[in-house]
Amino acid sequence: MLSKDLPFRIKNSGFTLIELMVVLALLAILLSMAMPGFTRWIANTKVRATAESVQNGLMLAKAEAVASNRKVQFALTTTEPVKANETSITTSLTGTNWMVRAATPGSTTYGTNSFVQGRSLTEGSQNVLINAGSAATGCTRQQTIVFTGLGFVSPVPASGVLLCIDVSSAASDRPLRITVERGGAIRMCDPKLSKAVNPQGCV
Repeated sequence: MLSKDLPFRIKNSGFTLIELMVVLALLAILLSMAMPGFTRWIANTKVRATAESVQNGLMLAKAEAVASNRKVQFALTTTEPVKANETSITTSLTGTNWMVRAATPGSTTYGTNSFVQGRSLTEGSQNVLINAGSAATGCTRQQTIVFTGLGFVSPVPASGVLLCIDVSSAASDRPLRITVERGGAIRMCDPKLSKAVNPQGCV
């Protein structure tokens, strides 16, 4: 037993039920305010990851064409992007996979052993939308892009025309576009920004 003569008192410590309820209410309010921004950030991250995958596939196709000195095709497809499907793929402007195939030397056919690499664009990004060739001025609709041994695009687009692949999401406020110039230059940009004002812009 403690003596009454001790120079200190032991006080009860902790939260009261009312204090705890106030703290929980404040946390709930803060989370509800932050949730839309967090959801948008996640969606933007998924859009960027998908756009980077498309860009990497295009760069791979161009590098393979230059290295092997033959035509190499980048294709958006609805077919599973694996070697077993290398000779028969269904291309689509909104394909959720990409496949890179190297043509048989001296020809433009993609037969056995043409498979270079493939990727699914919906891995962890099911709500991301792909659209090859937007309605933007200077863009053309093309679900396959072929690079020559010199790294150029074949057939050569008209002057000033870009091959465009748009990546977006209903939950995202920052769509991205991958463009390919007739000379083979590959670039990712923001279609909402002006290129004249911001180097990340498209238009």
